[in-house]
Amino acid sequence: MTPSSDAARHRRGLAITGLGGLALSFDIPLIRSADGEVWSILAVRSLSTFAVAIAAWLFINRVLGRRIALIHGKAGLIAGLFYGINSFTFLLAVFNTSTANVVFILAFTSMFAAILSWIFLKERPSNATLLTMAIMLLGVGVIVQDGLESGHLFGDAMAACSAFLLASAITISRASGRDMALVPLATAIFPALAALTLLPASGFAIAAPGYILFNGLVMIPVAFFCLATGPRYLSAPEVGMFYLLETILAPIWVWIVFSEMPTFQTLVGGAILILALLGHSLWQMRSKAAKAEIPCEELPFTG
Repeated sequence: MTPSSDAARHRRGLAITGLGGLALSFDIPLIRSADGEVWSILAVRSLSTFAVAIAAWLFINRVLGRRIALIHGKAGLIAGLFYGINSFTFLLAVFNTSTANVVFILAFTSMFAAILSWIFLKERPSNATLLTMAIMLLGVGVIVQDGLESGHLFGDAMAACSAFLLASAITISRASGRDMALVPLATAIFPALAALTLLPASGFAIAAPGYILFNGLVMIPVAFFCLATGPRYLSAPEVGMFYLLETILAPIWVWIVFSEMPTFQTLVGGAILILALLGHSLWQMRSKAAKAEIPCEELPFTG
């Protein structure tokens, strides 16, 4: 593959994954707007997403005539289970800590992905990535300390679990090399069934179900379809970094709609995370651009 075609694939991956990160930034505001009980929210959100997966799969196979699997073998099933468990931990985080804490801790997804890729895919992170990880640990430490002081430690821990689960799913998708676009949507049936068994005796309790239906039918499918497609074009850490869009935008949406201001410590920790990730992203884009400008005959032999 020539440097120019590699750069084109990289740009395509950036566009697709960027759209996914933008769509994901509306997840928490829509969950909060629905004003419901946690298991009712999870059941409706997951069932809606699963319905979209089935509709998309039927359309692609029957109308477009392209043979595509909902879940690609063992790798798809394992990645899907990670996505499914993430739905639990994410909702528990949203209901047990502040929005800013959730999204700032989720920003650590990219660093978890870098570590997992290093261990399992032998893709050693660059020295710049290792430095960024060290700085982000400092930022997460500031946020978690705030959680200890405010009694939100459980919610913060659930957010950290979500970051690790997402990074695991991204790494598996990257390793398989297959199209995993429908996997996180199809496997939403697992948290949906579990949530249905945990519903309160009175049944569904959602004050404004339209918000969560819109979230499950539109925003979540767009977000995870794009983010699950990203590993075909980008490295696992790069895909994880597009969760930074949610980190930056979700607290802004929540502040505008609900007037929920983050604490000073959360803002400090979040600023450390954002600056570290932005610096790393800019460095990566500059490195790839410089590499693309090198004539093919000057590139080192990698075969």
